[in-house]
Amino acid sequence: MPLLQLAFERALTRRVGGMEGPVPDGDLPESLPVQQAAAWLGVSPHTIRYYERLGLVRVPRDAQGNRAYDEAAMRRLVFLIRMRVSGMTMTELRRYIDLVEQGPSTKPERLKVMQEHRARVRSKIAELQFALDITDYKIATYGGNLGDEPSIDEPTHKETP
Repeated sequence: MPLLQLAFERALTRRVGGMEGPVPDGDLPESLPVQQAAAWLGVSPHTIRYYERLGLVRVPRDAQGNRAYDEAAMRRLVFLIRMRVSGMTMTELRRYIDLVEQGPSTKPERLKVMQEHRARVRSKIAELQFALDITDYKIATYGGNLGDEPSIDEPTHKETP
Protein backbone atom coordinates (compact mmCIF):
# COMPACT_ATOMS: atom_id res chain seq x y z
CA MET A 1 0.00 0.00 0.00
CA PRO A 2 1.47 3.42 -0.92
CA LEU A 3 2.60 5.56 2.01
CA LEU A 4 0.06 8.32 1.30
CA GLN A 5 -2.86 5.90 1.20
CA LEU A 6 -1.59 4.19 4.35
CA ALA A 7 -1.45 7.53 6.20
CA PHE A 8 -5.06 8.31 5.26
CA GLU A 9 -6.24 4.82 6.17
CA ARG A 10 -4.55 5.20 9.54
CA ALA A 11 -6.19 8.58 10.05
CA LEU A 12 -9.60 7.19 9.17
CA THR A 13 -9.31 4.34 11.66
CA ARG A 14 -8.66 6.60 14.63
CA ARG A 15 -10.96 8.84 16.56
CA VAL A 16 -9.83 12.33 15.81
CA GLY A 17 -10.95 14.63 18.60
CA GLY A 18 -10.65 12.33 21.58
CA MET A 19 -7.59 10.40 20.37
CA GLU A 20 -9.22 7.28 21.81
CA GLY A 21 -7.71 4.75 19.45
CA PRO A 22 -9.21 2.68 16.66
CA VAL A 23 -12.85 2.99 15.80
CA PRO A 24 -14.59 -0.37 16.28
CA ASP A 25 -14.03 -2.53 13.18
CA GLY A 26 -12.36 0.45 11.46
CA ASP A 27 -15.17 0.36 8.89
CA LEU A 28 -16.84 3.51 7.67
CA PRO A 29 -20.48 3.11 6.59
CA GLU A 30 -21.40 4.27 3.10
CA SER A 31 -22.88 7.45 4.59
CA LEU A 32 -23.46 8.86 8.03
CA PRO A 33 -25.94 11.40 9.37
CA VAL A 34 -24.40 14.46 11.03
CA GLN A 35 -24.72 13.13 14.60
CA GLN A 36 -22.96 9.85 13.77
CA ALA A 37 -20.30 11.58 11.69
CA ALA A 38 -19.59 13.96 14.56
CA ALA A 39 -19.41 11.10 17.07
CA TRP A 40 -17.11 9.11 14.77
CA LEU A 41 -14.81 12.11 14.40
CA GLY A 42 -14.92 13.05 18.09
CA VAL A 43 -16.19 16.58 17.42
CA SER A 44 -19.53 18.32 17.73
CA PRO A 45 -22.08 18.43 14.90
CA HIS A 46 -21.68 22.22 15.07
CA THR A 47 -17.99 21.89 14.17
CA ILE A 48 -18.58 19.89 11.03
CA ARG A 49 -21.52 22.08 9.99
CA TYR A 50 -19.21 25.08 10.45
CA TYR A 51 -16.65 23.57 8.06
CA GLU A 52 -19.46 22.98 5.60
CA ARG A 53 -20.74 26.58 5.90
CA LEU A 54 -17.25 27.85 5.16
CA GLY A 55 -17.14 25.73 2.02
CA LEU A 56 -14.28 23.57 3.28
CA VAL A 57 -16.25 20.36 2.79
CA ARG A 58 -19.13 19.50 0.50
CA VAL A 59 -21.66 17.11 1.96
CA PRO A 60 -24.21 15.30 -0.17
CA ARG A 61 -27.80 15.11 0.99
CA ASP A 62 -29.98 12.01 1.26
CA ALA A 63 -33.47 11.67 -0.23
CA GLN A 64 -34.96 13.49 2.78
CA GLY A 65 -32.52 16.40 2.38
CA ASN A 66 -30.41 15.48 5.42
CA ARG A 67 -26.64 15.61 5.33
CA ALA A 68 -25.15 12.23 4.40
CA TYR A 69 -21.42 12.22 5.14
CA ASP A 70 -19.80 9.91 2.61
CA GLU A 71 -16.20 8.68 2.56
CA ALA A 72 -14.95 11.74 0.64
CA ALA A 73 -16.54 14.11 3.16
CA MET A 74 -15.19 12.12 6.09
CA ARG A 75 -11.68 12.08 4.61
CA ARG A 76 -11.84 15.84 4.15
CA LEU A 77 -13.10 16.31 7.71
CA VAL A 78 -10.33 14.13 9.14
CA PHE A 79 -7.82 16.29 7.28
CA LEU A 80 -9.42 19.57 8.41
CA ILE A 81 -9.62 18.50 12.04
CA ARG A 82 -6.03 17.22 12.11
CA MET A 83 -4.77 20.43 10.55
CA ARG A 84 -6.68 22.54 13.10
CA VAL A 85 -5.38 20.41 15.98
CA SER A 86 -1.85 20.89 14.65
CA GLY A 87 -2.26 24.68 14.61
CA MET A 88 -3.20 25.51 11.04
CA THR A 89 -5.35 28.63 10.99
CA MET A 90 -8.75 28.78 9.32
CA THR A 91 -7.30 31.28 6.84
CA GLU A 92 -4.56 28.81 5.89
CA LEU A 93 -7.08 25.98 5.63
CA ARG A 94 -9.33 28.02 3.37
CA ARG A 95 -6.35 28.92 1.18
CA TYR A 96 -5.27 25.28 0.96
CA ILE A 97 -8.77 23.98 0.15
CA ASP A 98 -9.17 26.72 -2.48
CA LEU A 99 -5.95 25.49 -4.07
CA VAL A 100 -7.14 21.87 -3.96
CA GLU A 101 -10.37 22.82 -5.69
CA GLN A 102 -8.50 24.71 -8.40
CA GLY A 103 -7.04 21.41 -9.55
CA PRO A 104 -3.71 19.73 -10.20
CA SER A 105 -1.99 22.86 -11.48
CA THR A 106 -1.80 24.11 -7.87
CA LYS A 107 0.18 21.13 -6.54
CA PRO A 108 3.41 23.14 -6.17
CA GLU A 109 1.58 25.79 -4.09
CA ARG A 110 -0.13 23.12 -1.98
CA LEU A 111 3.21 21.44 -1.40
CA LYS A 112 4.64 24.74 -0.17
CA VAL A 113 1.69 25.27 2.20
CA MET A 114 2.13 21.77 3.65
CA GLN A 115 5.92 22.13 3.94
CA GLU A 116 5.54 25.43 5.80
CA HIS A 117 2.92 23.92 8.10
CA ARG A 118 5.09 20.87 8.73
CA ALA A 119 7.98 23.12 9.77
CA ARG A 120 5.70 24.92 12.26
CA VAL A 121 4.41 21.59 13.63
CA ARG A 122 7.95 20.23 14.05
CA SER A 123 8.97 23.42 15.85
CA LYS A 124 5.97 23.13 18.18
CA ILE A 125 6.79 19.47 18.86
CA ALA A 126 10.35 20.48 19.80
CA GLU A 127 9.00 23.16 22.15
CA LEU A 128 6.60 20.66 23.72
CA GLN A 129 9.38 18.08 24.10
CA PHE A 130 11.50 20.64 25.94
CA ALA A 131 8.54 21.45 28.21
CA LEU A 132 8.02 17.72 28.83
CA ASP A 133 11.70 17.27 29.69
CA ILE A 134 11.49 20.08 32.25
CA THR A 135 8.27 18.65 33.66
CA ASP A 136 9.86 15.21 33.98
CA TYR A 137 12.85 16.77 35.73
CA LYS A 138 10.63 18.49 38.26
CA ILE A 139 8.59 15.33 38.87
CA ALA A 140 11.82 13.39 39.46
CA THR A 141 13.12 16.19 41.72
CA TYR A 142 10.04 15.78 43.92
CA GLY A 143 10.44 12.00 43.97
CA GLY A 144 7.48 11.42 41.71
CA ASN A 145 6.80 8.69 39.23
CA LEU A 146 7.09 9.38 35.50
CA GLY A 147 4.09 7.42 34.28
CA ASP A 148 4.90 3.82 33.37
CA GLU A 149 8.42 4.08 34.70
CA PRO A 150 8.93 2.70 38.21
CA SER A 151 9.24 5.35 40.87
CA ILE A 152 12.62 5.85 42.52
CA ASP A 153 11.21 4.26 45.68
CA GLU A 154 10.15 1.05 43.90
CA PRO A 155 12.83 -1.57 43.30
CA THR A 156 13.24 -2.51 39.66
CA HIS A 157 14.23 -6.07 40.56
CA LYS A 158 13.30 -8.53 43.28
CA GLU A 159 15.71 -8.71 46.13
CA THR A 160 16.92 -12.15 47.06
CA PRO A 161 17.60 -13.09 50.68
